[in-house]
Amino acid sequence: MTLRTVCLALLVVSGMGLTEVPLTDAAESPKQLEAACEKGKATACASLGDLYSFGTGVKQDDSHAVELYRRACNGGALRGCAALGFTYQNGIGVVRDNQQAISLYQKACEGAVFIGCYNLGVMHRDGNDVPSDPVEAVKLFRQACSGGLAESCLNLGVMYQKGRGVQPDVVEAIKFYRQACDRRDMQGCSNLGLMYEEGQGVKKDIFQAAAFYKKSCDGGEAGGCYNLGRMYEYGKGVKQENADALTYYGKACDLKDEDGCVAYAQVKTGRRPGR
Repeated sequence: MTLRTVCLALLVVSGMGLTEVPLTDAAESPKQLEAACEKGKATACASLGDLYSFGTGVKQDDSHAVELYRRACNGGALRGCAALGFTYQNGIGVVRDNQQAISLYQKACEGAVFIGCYNLGVMHRDGNDVPSDPVEAVKLFRQACSGGLAESCLNLGVMYQKGRGVQPDVVEAIKFYRQACDRRDMQGCSNLGLMYEEGQGVKKDIFQAAAFYKKSCDGGEAGGCYNLGRMYEYGKGVKQENADALTYYGKACDLKDEDGCVAYAQVKTGRRPGR
């Protein structure tokens, strides 16, 4: 099995710990936010931009979202800078411009808007219009993880496990996967399960592995469902039961995991190779 990493994250309105939307803004209607934005409240402009970006309570309009994010950023609401950076990186409502994205992410990160640090870290990790710099990526992921961004903890764990930008250290990888899982990043739970299953950085414990895979799957992570299906198919940490294996392989398949679809079909037809 391979470790699963996450890529670029868009700021969202829902309570995922990514937007840092002030509760007073989040509770306001589009009309209230518009009125506040017109009066110069930068955080209201950013929140209104989120609504237009996702079409929540208003007609979806990427160009207007960009305008609102720009007003928010210029007015000092730095999460608006991070959102604007995302639009530039992905060409959403504007012409794609990674240099603009880098500048905006940097501004957001320097203001402790950790999604800016995270997205900038991804760019340095992957070499997107910046020289590939795993060391800088680790630094930025660490900053965002310390700020509570679970996705950054997950990627930091992967960097430690693979030895990218740091010396390989499975104990550190475990630490960051656990932080990600504790913050409800289900990929972190799945990777943690794999570490327990294989005995990397921790004492091998297939029961713990199965528990982490279940937590991951219950949270909607396809890899956790697939791995839990394996555990049931081969009786590792759980009682062997093909019916349960099919259930979890089916869940993985429903979540667009190709391995899950293949395994489901093989178990269902009895053509699954032994292990």
